[in-house]
Amino acid sequence: QVQLVESGGGLVQPGGSLRLSCAASGFTFSSYFMRWYRQAAGKERELVAVISSAGVVLRYADSVKGRFTISRDNAKNTIYLQMSSLKPEDTAVYYCDTKVGPTDYWGQGTQVTVSS
Repeated sequence: QVQLVESGGGLVQPGGSLRLSCAASGFTFSSYFMRWYRQAAGKERELVAVISSAGVVLRYADSVKGRFTISRDNAKNTIYLQMSSLKPEDTAVYYCDTKVGPTDYWGQGTQVTVSS
């Protein structure tokens, strides 16, 4: 079955960096678009970045442009989110997502907290 497992979250000071990973299994990873979302406490889930099956970056949220970079390694069935110049407002649970057929699949999320 489809599985997505995020990792790499943690506590970081403002201005710092983190790299999130999402390991995928159970489907032909190299054939599917992948997305990073985030959800801050009390807020709706927000689309952060989208990458095509071939690794072309399709979209960033305006709030992360120039600071975050999405990438993928199809040999490792993994996508990444490199986050730099982190701000307190980036604090959220970060999820990876893909849609296989009619079904959206999500990981369990990884918490990112930006605080001094």
